[in-house]
Amino acid sequence: MTTLPPADTVASSPDSTPIPTLGRFPVLDRVRGPADLRNLSVDQLRQLAEELRAETVDAVSTTGGHLGASLGVVELTVALHAVFDTPDDRVIWDVGHQAYPHKILTGRRERIRTLRQPGGLSGFTRRSESDYDPFGAAHSSTSISAGLGMAVAHHLRAEREPSYRERNVIAVIGDGSISAGMAYEAMNNAGAVEGADRLIVVLNDNEMSIAPPVGAMSNYLTRLMSSRQFLGLRDLAGKVVKKLPDRLERTAKRAEEYARGMITGGTLFEELGFYYVGPVDGHDLSQLVPILRNLRDAEDKGPILLHVITEKGRGYTPAEAAGDKYHAVAKFNVVTGEQKKAPPGPPTYTSVFGRELARRAATDDRLVAITAAMPSGTGLDAFARAHPNRFFDVGIAEQHAVTFAAGMATEGMRPFCAIYSTFLQRAYDQVVHDVVLQNLPVRFAIDRAGLVGADGATHAGAFDINYLGCLPNMTIMAPSDELELLHMTATACAYDAGAIALRYPRGSGLGLDLPVAGEILPIGRGRIVREMGRQSGAEQGGIAILSLGTRLGEALKAADQLAARGLAPTVVDARFAKPLDTALIDQLARNHAVLITLEEGAEGGFGAYVMHHLARTGLLDRVRFRPMTLPDTFIDHNTPDEQYNQAGLNAAHIVATAMQALGVSTLNGLAQA
Repeated sequence: MTTLPPADTVASSPDSTPIPTLGRFPVLDRVRGPADLRNLSVDQLRQLAEELRAETVDAVSTTGGHLGASLGVVELTVALHAVFDTPDDRVIWDVGHQAYPHKILTGRRERIRTLRQPGGLSGFTRRSESDYDPFGAAHSSTSISAGLGMAVAHHLRAEREPSYRERNVIAVIGDGSISAGMAYEAMNNAGAVEGADRLIVVLNDNEMSIAPPVGAMSNYLTRLMSSRQFLGLRDLAGKVVKKLPDRLERTAKRAEEYARGMITGGTLFEELGFYYVGPVDGHDLSQLVPILRNLRDAEDKGPILLHVITEKGRGYTPAEAAGDKYHAVAKFNVVTGEQKKAPPGPPTYTSVFGRELARRAATDDRLVAITAAMPSGTGLDAFARAHPNRFFDVGIAEQHAVTFAAGMATEGMRPFCAIYSTFLQRAYDQVVHDVVLQNLPVRFAIDRAGLVGADGATHAGAFDINYLGCLPNMTIMAPSDELELLHMTATACAYDAGAIALRYPRGSGLGLDLPVAGEILPIGRGRIVREMGRQSGAEQGGIAILSLGTRLGEALKAADQLAARGLAPTVVDARFAKPLDTALIDQLARNHAVLITLEEGAEGGFGAYVMHHLARTGLLDRVRFRPMTLPDTFIDHNTPDEQYNQAGLNAAHIVATAMQALGVSTLNGLAQA
């Protein structure tokens, strides 16, 4: 095999990395799938990696997405598909935001510029998208558990079917994701369960400095320890020491573990039952390929952890120079790296929350802020700068974050636990058992409530009203705009009667003028935003729209459209999903023919709570009740506006619901009597 010539490059600025011209990739253009990689030389694989990195940069420049993580695993992606028989051998990417090069190599290159676009490829791995995605992911720390399940399943099948070839299962997990307890639960199990012999965990470590541990001697030792000869010698030594007295056997085993631990740092993983190999330069294919081949071909090796050192943003100068290594980017100029940011607009809900919490903490030293690896995403970076000794980032450990907050609450602190709605699901037992059951005043700041656009169903905050609302003595607030969020943050700061949650969406507010400080709201009280008009059709009893959250703007648009038909409704901002403002709900039910509830949550949430109250009081028989919720399905990535249109929660849908309830036909076919 001969080495292919380097690809042509476009002109580049002095501070940018040359990027091979799209369409002029001599190796990548010939690759139709991973099988094409298995006859390439290491030099050709290096060339492929350069071209793959360039294609990834170019594609993400047109779509936006998680660039830095993908650039860091280009060589690892090439090596895994070149060595292992994918998709029969399973490669699982933890979280999945680093899988863009994987998608390009596995038959999705022609669609890669639809990434995160309506109807396009997911930004994460997805089983329905490709056979090369054996496990869907977007939340972290699931890969080892899933991989172990697959490995044991293959082992059980091989016992039933003698001709069945057990598959290798490779779980690629980052140094951030492996901080979560679930990863250690899986490794602890893998070290003891039968059937884990073909499980390989690749620890993609992009935080550790690559220079100190990766030199000629380290590379030599790593290749040696992964070789069949070394593994065979290790097994022979194991058999020999078993013939020794127990005390000497234990001493010999400890000596071997700690000797290799001093070289490699692998003692912890050895204690969990893994054979540790590494660290390895994750960008050196001359090291990666033979090591992976050794691990692939080893017999009865038990579970292995391969420690790979990579650099996030590798090979693209603007990403390498950025503080976050271009973790998540908007569309950008490939040559300069300049991102196409949206024009300045109103502050985000996240920033409004963070600002008010930091301001309140200046006069209340009991306020503390806790997040699970998302300080900027939850708006707590401002708090961290202002009050560093009261800010705690616990890593990807939502369960621990919640119970940590509970422990602080027992000692008189006022903890705020700021976690995305979709990630708080991971700590549900801790919310129930450690916070609510003990009636501890933990404040939950639930970001990304509702639909979230390009991140799609995996990150949508659709269920928190449901899973929190069923808990006794839980208080739940949802602001209709950024001013209401300011007030609710202030309210949560002052609330000590039990657990309280405020849920708010991703994105910007309405541009309202904000006072210096928020006001403390009366718990469980809504507000009437617009009274029923005089020409609302008294004979029909009128319409009431009871909105929870930021769909209030659509409710007011719908009210204008209904008013144009002589049916001006009453519009109410519920503010609280729990406790309900039952007096206000009773008033709406008695004085209107139609009562519509509106929420950015799944069926069984706020609307169900209102309906239960009406049923218990007998008022459900007096009013035509219509709940409007997210539909009972997962909504794919799209723009937020289009997602809510698909969900049927925009103004036109509210009008149609009201008119249907009244038995009146509407224009443009939205509803018929």
